[in-house]
Amino acid sequence: MVLGRIRAALGDDAAPPAGIPRDYRRGDQPADLDLLVHRLEDYKAVVHRGVSVAETVAALAPDPLIVPPGINPDWLPAGVEVLHDDGLSADVLAVAGGVLTAATVAVAETGTIVLDGSPDQGRRVISLLPDLHICVVRADQVVASVPEALTRLAPQRPLTWISGPSATSDIELNRVEGVHGPRRLHVILLEASDHE
Repeated sequence: MVLGRIRAALGDDAAPPAGIPRDYRRGDQPADLDLLVHRLEDYKAVVHRGVSVAETVAALAPDPLIVPPGINPDWLPAGVEVLHDDGLSADVLAVAGGVLTAATVAVAETGTIVLDGSPDQGRRVISLLPDLHICVVRADQVVASVPEALTRLAPQRPLTWISGPSATSDIELNRVEGVHGPRRLHVILLEASDHE
């Protein structure tokens, strides 16, 4: 509304907006998986490498486990109650043992994982309400920097950027976890040698 009034006031004499350069910090930087793990652990996430997804999920025993509709069925362990999200209510999601999702991209430099609402990641709410989020990241999804991550993302998608478990601090710097999302984040990093 405000911008519309400004455009109308300027009339046809207004210059078009200047282009924004988008070529900064790009290149063939190799993604450093060890740096990603270090950053995630610094944020109090637990990282699992060289493991079976199903066995790791079973060991974490989140019952019931919420999964998005497009999750890889090989990742689901036997003996764990699985609820496929087909529009589950917030009440069901809030009391679930955890959620298992995939990811779109991970940034080694910042320790950030991005979900974009794809079928194997589901609605944003499923990764925000349960107390435990188990996220599977493939090594080929890891990039070195944020600008590289942006080239893999569609801005129209509902992007959720995750840098560790949810946490906040009050004015006295008392850390409280789980305020805006899961208190516990487990990341399963699948490397080229993993057969999942």
